[in-house]
Amino acid sequence: MIMAQKYHVVMLPWVAFGHMIPFLELSKSLAMKGITISYISTPRNIQRLPPIPPNLTAMINLVKIPLAPIDGLPEMVDATIDVPLQMVQYLKKAYDALRSPFECLVANLLPDLIVYDFASWWAAEIAAKYEVRSAFFSVFSAASLAFLGPPLELKYGHKRTKPEDLMVVPEWVPFTSTVAHRPDQARSVFKNLKFPDGSGSSSGQRFALAFEGCDIVIIRSCREFEGEYINLLKDLHQKPVIPVGLLPPSPSNPLIGMDSTMWSTTFEWLNQQQSNSTVFVGFGSEYKMTSEQVHELAFGLELSKMPFLWVLRKPEDTIDGSDLLPNGFEARTAGRGIVTVGWAPQLELLAHRTIGGCLFHSGWGSIVESLHYGHALILLPMMADQGLNARLLVDKGVGHEVERNEDGSFDRGAIAKAMRHVMVDKEGEPLRQKARQMRDIFGDGELHQDYIHRFLLYFDDLKRMGHTHSLQKD
Repeated sequence: MIMAQKYHVVMLPWVAFGHMIPFLELSKSLAMKGITISYISTPRNIQRLPPIPPNLTAMINLVKIPLAPIDGLPEMVDATIDVPLQMVQYLKKAYDALRSPFECLVANLLPDLIVYDFASWWAAEIAAKYEVRSAFFSVFSAASLAFLGPPLELKYGHKRTKPEDLMVVPEWVPFTSTVAHRPDQARSVFKNLKFPDGSGSSSGQRFALAFEGCDIVIIRSCREFEGEYINLLKDLHQKPVIPVGLLPPSPSNPLIGMDSTMWSTTFEWLNQQQSNSTVFVGFGSEYKMTSEQVHELAFGLELSKMPFLWVLRKPEDTIDGSDLLPNGFEARTAGRGIVTVGWAPQLELLAHRTIGGCLFHSGWGSIVESLHYGHALILLPMMADQGLNARLLVDKGVGHEVERNEDGSFDRGAIAKAMRHVMVDKEGEPLRQKARQMRDIFGDGELHQDYIHRFLLYFDDLKRMGHTHSLQKD
C-alpha cells in the first residue's frame, strides 16, 4: 500500500517555462496522490506560473530563491524568455549559484526525493550528501533523450567528433528510426553539447552528470507512443527509467482574470468556422522569429488559402510594430484568418472544435497538447530538440515537416504546400486519421494517472527496500 501522505518531494526545474510547467504538472499529479511538494524557483518565475488549483494549495509549497547577480546578465532576468539565446549561458551561471541556498533548504527539509533538471545536476550531489534519493526528470521526448546517448558519450564524445555525426541515426539505436538533426542545426547543437559556455559547462556535461548522479530517471512519456525508446534508455543508462505519463495540462477558463473582449471575439470567430478546418499557428515563448521569417510565414499562410489562427510573438528586430506583418496582409486574409500578438490561452484554443491542425515548432509540450486533441501536425522545428521531435512524429505517421532550404530557411511555397497536404489533400488523409487516433493515447487521462500510480508503487518499494537500482516496475 502506498503511504503517499508521508512523502515529501522537492522539485527543482530549469528556469525555462518549457521545463517549469511540466515540473508543475508533475507536482500537481503527485499532490493529488497525497504527496507534499516543495517547488523551487525564483520569485518572479513563481509569480508567472499558472495558479495552483485550490484543492492542492495545501500540498504544494512554492519556494522562492532569488538568482544572484551575474556579470553579463541584466537585472530582472529570471527565465530564458527574458533574454536572447546568446545570453542563456549567463543565466545558467546564475542558476548554478542556487546550489548553496538549495543545499541549505535540503538540509532543513530532508525530503524523501529530490527531482531535478538537466541544468541542476549538482542537486544529485546534494541529495547524496544528505542521503536523500534523487530523480532526474526529463521534460524531453524519450527519442530525443536516447539520441543524446550514454553519459560517457556525452562527456567524451568518442563516437561523435564532428557536427556531421549528429546528422545520422546513432549506432546505439537498434530499430528503424530517422531521428537525427538537420544539417543546418547540427553545428550549433554540436557546439552546445561539446564546448563549455559562459557558465563553465557544456550542455553535454550537464546531461551526463544529471544521468550519472540520479537513482532513477523519470520521463514525460508513455510506452504506448515511445515504448521502444524508453526501453533503449534503460539499456543506455543501466538504471531504472520510469515514464510518468504525458502529464497533459488541464485547461482553465481563459476569460478569467484578463481583458475578455479580444478573446471573446476570437472564440466567436472560431465558432463560425467549419469543424476541423482551421490551422492553429504558434511557435511558443522561447524561439524568437526574425521579421523576415514572420513575413515569409505570413505569405505562406496567405498562399495556402486555409483558415488560420496565428498566435504571434513580436520579433526582437521590429522597431515599433508597424512592420510586424507584410503590408496589406490582414486586409487580404480578412475573414479567413486572425492574428493575435502576445500571450494566448493555447489549450482552450486547441480544444475548439474548428481547430484541425497545428503549424508549430515541434516542442514536446506543444506536441502533447496538440495530440491530446488529435490534431494533425505541420512541423517547422526551430531549435534544440525540436528537429528530433519532428523526425519522431514523421516516423510515427502523425506529422509532416515543412521542406527547408539547405541553410535551414523556409519559403512561403513550402509552408502553403505542407498546410494543404496535412489539412485537405487526399494524400494527407492517412496522417489525419493517425493523428485523430492519438487522442486514445494522449487524451486518456486514466492512462496517464496510472503511470503516476505505478511510479508511486516503484518509489514506495525503493523507500522500503533501500537504495537500489534493481527495482523496476514496467
